[in-house]
Amino acid sequence: MLPSISGYWGSPSKMAAPMKPSNTATTNKKKHLGIPEAVFVEDIDTFMKAPGNETADRVLKRLNEQFQKYQFMELNLAQKKLRLKNQIPHIKQTLEMLRHMQKKKDVTGPMETHFLLADNVYCKALVPATDKVCLWLGANIMLEYDIDDAQLLLEKNLATASRNLDSAEEDMDFLRDQFTTTEVNMARVYNWDVKRRARDSLSKIEHVS
Repeated sequence: MLPSISGYWGSPSKMAAPMKPSNTATTNKKKHLGIPEAVFVEDIDTFMKAPGNETADRVLKRLNEQFQKYQFMELNLAQKKLRLKNQIPHIKQTLEMLRHMQKKKDVTGPMETHFLLADNVYCKALVPATDKVCLWLGANIMLEYDIDDAQLLLEKNLATASRNLDSAEEDMDFLRDQFTTTEVNMARVYNWDVKRRARDSLSKIEHVS
């Protein structure tokens, strides 16, 4: 019977690695693909005269919807980071097991190990000398690999998972900047509307007088 190594060792993420664009603006768009960039409103008066910005309530509603989308993206990224942080130690542990088996594969006698029966419950087991292992790929699928091929697969998946974790952390940092920009824009629109209302009230008083 071939030793099996549990865990999901398929592709850690379907997200492709970012390409190298020619300029900074294109870099940000491709690097944080799927996260819309919040544009800072520099000239609030000009901004409120733009088509679609007839009232402050309409603009604030649109900005609030954008803010909620960012919150949803933040939740998804947090779940992705947690999944990768849990996955990477399992891949490293499995690689250590494979490297140990690599050293023992030419030994004629069986290899003594401990088999996990339940949480914190182990029993001794003897694994016959072999150059084959079985890896769980997920969806109740297990495939047989040569130890060398299994090690190459896990090293590739470890590199991909680590790269995707770095990418997720960068996306989180980028997303926090979008939170800040959107909140500042909402505050500027609100303050602009307060000043407008004050001016309108003053004009009415002067007109009555």
